[in-house]
Amino acid sequence: MIIVTESNKKVLTKKDITKLAIFSSLLQASFNYERMQAGGFTLAQLPFLRKIYKDDKKGLSEAMKDNLEFINTHPNLVGFLMGLLLSLEENHEDRGVIRGLKVALFGPLAGIGDAIFWFTLLPIMVGISASFAMQGSLIGPILFFAVYLSIWLLRIPLTHLGYTLGVNAIDLIKEQSKIFSKAASILGVTVIGGLIATYVHIEVLTKIPINKEHVISLQTEFFDKIFPNILPLGYTLLMFYLLKKKKVSPVILILITFVMAIFFSYLGVL
Repeated sequence: MIIVTESNKKVLTKKDITKLAIFSSLLQASFNYERMQAGGFTLAQLPFLRKIYKDDKKGLSEAMKDNLEFINTHPNLVGFLMGLLLSLEENHEDRGVIRGLKVALFGPLAGIGDAIFWFTLLPIMVGISASFAMQGSLIGPILFFAVYLSIWLLRIPLTHLGYTLGVNAIDLIKEQSKIFSKAASILGVTVIGGLIATYVHIEVLTKIPINKEHVISLQTEFFDKIFPNILPLGYTLLMFYLLKKKKVSPVILILITFVMAIFFSYLGVL
């Protein structure tokens, strides 16, 4: 058990948080289909986790293990989440609260970031910059580079904001730890459920001819009538069972999914 005193609450400096913002660029340095951005997410925070936990190998191991869980969020806003989580790590808050916050926030941050940067600001700037470039003006590439650099530099104040908000909320989190942890867990489960509904798609293409004029689609007339999206739900639960209960490697499950998708697509079944 770690006893937190006033002397060891503040370990990270403003310079550390600025470095964290810069290191957040490593988010997609180890992207994979098993845990998405988890490797880069952990790598960016690792120097500061080591500074927080010092000789506490168990605490560092638990923090790294939690950070290596699945995450897929927006690169420009991830500094905010990292700063928030490190403020809680620095105060040695309950691991359930830290994990719950991470799971609860990475999805909404991804949606906000996509809407602001990828779908609005950058497409507009690309159009403006391209129009200048097509006229042979150097203003086009310079303007786009300046905007992109400004977006990247925005990581620094956002990371400091996340850290500051976390520090200021620590007392509230302590007072309402059970309620906060439960709420974060519920929101986290909701986000994961939304990700499953978004990413997992299984549709049966097989159709049964009744006569020359009528054909029954197994997907729309059978599965959708019983339970819409029952196949994606069933397949997700099967993967969870194999992963959790049978300890099957995630890589093996991904390969099986690829092979099955190619095979049944070739047959025209799914």
